[in-house]
Amino acid sequence: MRLLSLFFVVFFSLYVNAATIEVNDFKYAGPFTVRRPVMMDSLDINNKPFDSKVVLDYFIELNQVWEGKDIKTESLPKQTKDLQVHLIGFRFNNEKFVKVDVIPKGMMNYHLFIDGKKGEGKGVELSPAVHEVVIKYVTDDKEQLPMWGVNINCPDSTVIAVQRNGEKRDYQLTDVLHCWKYTKADISPRGDFMITSANIYQSDGKSISKTLVSLLDSKQEIDLKPGATWMPKSNRYYYIRSVGENRTLVAVNPIDHQEEILAEHIPDGNFTMSPTEDYLIFSKVVAGPKKDKDVYLVVEPDDRQPNWRNKIALQIYDLKTKLLQPLTFGNHSTRLLDISQKGDRILVYKTRKRMEQRPTTVSSLYVIDRFSYMVDTLFEDEGFFSDAAFSPDAKQLVITASPEAFGGIGNVVPAGRIPSMYDYQLYVMDVKSRQIRPMTRDFNPSVENVQWSKADGMIYFTADDKDCVCLFQLNPISGAIRKVMVPEDVVGRFDCAAQAEKILCYGQSASNSDRLYLIDTKKMKTSLIEDLSKETLKNIQLGDCKPWNYLNDRGDTICCRFYLPPHFDSAKQYPMIVNYYGGCSPTSRNFESRYPHHAYAAKGYVVLVVNPSGAAGFGQEFSSRHVNTAGEGVAQDIIGATTSFINEHHFVNSKRIGCIGASYGGFMTQYLQTQTDIFAAAISHAGISDHTSYWGEGYWGYSYSEVSMANSYPWTDKHLYVDQSPLFNADKINTPILFLHGTDDTNVPVGESIQMYTALKLLGKPTAMVLVDGQDHHITDYNKRIKWQNTIFAWFARYLKDDPSWWNAIYKEPNL
Repeated sequence: MRLLSLFFVVFFSLYVNAATIEVNDFKYAGPFTVRRPVMMDSLDINNKPFDSKVVLDYFIELNQVWEGKDIKTESLPKQTKDLQVHLIGFRFNNEKFVKVDVIPKGMMNYHLFIDGKKGEGKGVELSPAVHEVVIKYVTDDKEQLPMWGVNINCPDSTVIAVQRNGEKRDYQLTDVLHCWKYTKADISPRGDFMITSANIYQSDGKSISKTLVSLLDSKQEIDLKPGATWMPKSNRYYYIRSVGENRTLVAVNPIDHQEEILAEHIPDGNFTMSPTEDYLIFSKVVAGPKKDKDVYLVVEPDDRQPNWRNKIALQIYDLKTKLLQPLTFGNHSTRLLDISQKGDRILVYKTRKRMEQRPTTVSSLYVIDRFSYMVDTLFEDEGFFSDAAFSPDAKQLVITASPEAFGGIGNVVPAGRIPSMYDYQLYVMDVKSRQIRPMTRDFNPSVENVQWSKADGMIYFTADDKDCVCLFQLNPISGAIRKVMVPEDVVGRFDCAAQAEKILCYGQSASNSDRLYLIDTKKMKTSLIEDLSKETLKNIQLGDCKPWNYLNDRGDTICCRFYLPPHFDSAKQYPMIVNYYGGCSPTSRNFESRYPHHAYAAKGYVVLVVNPSGAAGFGQEFSSRHVNTAGEGVAQDIIGATTSFINEHHFVNSKRIGCIGASYGGFMTQYLQTQTDIFAAAISHAGISDHTSYWGEGYWGYSYSEVSMANSYPWTDKHLYVDQSPLFNADKINTPILFLHGTDDTNVPVGESIQMYTALKLLGKPTAMVLVDGQDHHITDYNKRIKWQNTIFAWFARYLKDDPSWWNAIYKEPNL
């Protein structure tokens, strides 16, 4: 009797919320009249008469339904005189993994599509997301639909929310993937035209791209030309026309579309056109000696990398004589940096290895005379050099380099500390005297991309500025720096017009996608040119993103921000996910990133992003804390910020806190669990578990350690390499950790996850490991990224929402 009672209790608990949800709000497109085919015969090849049901197999674009009109069930067309196709659609959101039946009522001739896939609608397993249902149905003078409708049967009605007409939907992973993103935005020399490139993933996982040539003032599209690039001065653009093996260089006037063939049968490879437009510089790959594919000698650590033995040499192609000849020769790679405006001076640099001293890669900078081939050596064997470009008159160079470059003239960290090599600074060199001035040593942001404007003589550059990327103007004479106001958190690519005081740039912010801007640098006026974000976020509701700072016990202000769910209710408590990097760079306010924070928030989480000690963009002293700490101080910032945020915000459930990081952030995930038990779940993607094995095995392990473990080695500093490695502290971990890793990761080898996972399994600790076949450090394959992201969501749902159903549906463990 007790067992029977228990059965009824369990049965009732499973079905107490089971319900049929009646859908009343729809989008409608149609009717689309279909003509009956001309009956050349009464029967087809299979001896069957024409049946109107075959109309369902006629192709029609289903997504147009979402641009249709709002209707209710009672207003749907139910009877027509003609043979017609109708599309109706609705969306619903499920908070949990659920199995449902979607049942159209009162119709006979229809096809049902859920998220673009045709099916019967019964027993459909749905991951937590916004789902789209489209019904294509056919009516004629014989079919009547007196009881038309759609029902959703589900075991728990509380997890299903049908979107009503006029309501906005939540942001999700498909929105991250299926939106246009800029990849290029270049302005013509006179500042009157632009070339923009953008790409998008389609629902089949294929990427498409487009390159447009447009008028800036009217935004009128002039041409659609893949590979179009502005010529340096003539206000024309060029492209490569390939017919068979013949590559033809063609110049185009964007005003009248007149084409001029500049050269035929030009060599393969990448090239740069000279500012005088009379020659090209090619970067030619010179094949090095081949290895025996079965047994081969590794001559140095980098020789493990594919194609490392190949080198880059420069060639010059004269557009008048059509002669191609070498510009540089040797057994080291030589790369082009810039060409003077007169075309007479070519700036190049050469790199070489020296394994016995940090840094192990050094660079030498040269100016080559275009006509005499005489070489002017500006410096040799500088270990902290990154990039350089000519001033408009070629008398000076703007150089990007680390604080330790040029004898440390840009270094301002306290005595006894080593600055971060990735906190890049600007320097200006006088070519004749070789005098170098540090321009940003007292400027906290970390330099990224640089252009010396030929129009106004100013230096423009983007830089990490805390968790933003901003555009700045540097006066090379006075040294004054001012911010160029662009209404975005993260400025992406920018381009200065050669003959006009204008800049074209694009950017995005924490709560919007890409936008394109034109900047008048004379008036310092910024104008919006195009808004890709408007279409991306159409009919989407985002939660708020708010800044929040944490004052640590060393008196430092730690820059943070947090995201709230779209339908946030301050009276409720929410689980929280903490995201960080913890390495040499900040977690910037990008809208679309490896971890799209709004997509996490839309799953019902508060998301806290922490930028702990060690990140560039906060000043050299702050970034130097990444060096020789291996997580010390960084972990305390993350733990302290998390604890303080919980204490200040009652809407966070302190028992349901998760954390996630990748690469160095994956190491931080593992290391954090050896220091605290405040997290209920943790995820490490491509994380370092043992500093010694990463140092020796990763393609860039030893060279990145020149940044993070400067002048420290496994045989000189056991504390950093062993004591600070999570693997050697695995017994301290109690938090369930998921390890994610691409099997082809050449940066952080997959063994870093395997050995940590093995240790925790041996210790009987809760853990799991999911490997992504064929992927490197980043998961870039379209379908694999979706599975990877859903794995993350499912792990957090399992431990932060006490809902293992999604995880169990994805990973049904075999009984082995």
